[in-house]
Amino acid sequence: MNIGTAYFFDSRSRQMGNLSAQAAKLQEQISTGKRIQAPSDDPIISARLARMEKSDADNTQFAGNITLAQSLLGASDTALSSISDQLQRAQELMIRAGSDTLNDDNRAAISAELKSILDDVYSLANTTDARGNALFGGSGTGAAFSRAADGTISFAGTGEAPPIPIGNGVNIQPTDSGARIFGGIKVGAGTKDVFQVLGDLANALAPGGAANTAALKQSLSDAAEGLANASERVTTARASVGARGARLDIEADRLANAANDYKVERGSLEGTDIQSAVIEMQKMMLTLQATQSSFSRLSSLTLFDYIR
Repeated sequence: MNIGTAYFFDSRSRQMGNLSAQAAKLQEQISTGKRIQAPSDDPIISARLARMEKSDADNTQFAGNITLAQSLLGASDTALSSISDQLQRAQELMIRAGSDTLNDDNRAAISAELKSILDDVYSLANTTDARGNALFGGSGTGAAFSRAADGTISFAGTGEAPPIPIGNGVNIQPTDSGARIFGGIKVGAGTKDVFQVLGDLANALAPGGAANTAALKQSLSDAAEGLANASERVTTARASVGARGARLDIEADRLANAANDYKVERGSLEGTDIQSAVIEMQKMMLTLQATQSSFSRLSSLTLFDYIR
């Protein structure tokens, strides 16, 4: 009889404990809105959620990289647009300088403006981003271009900037090397950089710059070719920047859609059906109350009551 009584109390205690635990779990699911509180609740779904969370974290990093790349490309396009305007003005001045109606003083004034344009292009070529890095310096950490005491300008950067990952196995070049954009411009049988093209033209128009009329005409011819090729190079660079910007917009939209899909799918996998959970909770509480009431009545019976 002692064994039977102990078993009775133990079994009823376990039953009420299980019911209380299930009720508490339902209460937590209702209050948090999450059906899965621990991996043990649903190992398969939990593993899937873990993979989704890792993918979402990666996408968040990619989205940040896209924002950075968009900023760099935008700054590059702004600088290149200004350089393009300066080169266009230089071409206008070059054409004007070829007029036979100009005297030496007129050409000296044009030379002074061309030197100012050269200074502006040099400054624009050394544009830095929000982090203080040179936009056109490649992978270098200092200025993109340096100026020697004699006025000679040369590329001070290194190679190309490292690509930025914007997706799984997908990278994009955020900036371009100044050496590639502004250097190696064909002029006659050789090449010059844009700074040399502008500088040579300014010097030829300065007082005493050209030895004679033939030398001046040759300088103007070289400048015409150099400025045209330099402008074309900048235009091509801007087109490349625009294409990469469009690619970034597409990737940004894709990641935004993926983030939204992740939230929806995660909610469907781990979210609580509140209405069903409340009904189940009510059923559970009724069962628990009935069990407690039954246990209370049965445990108070004496053997005499049972026989009677």
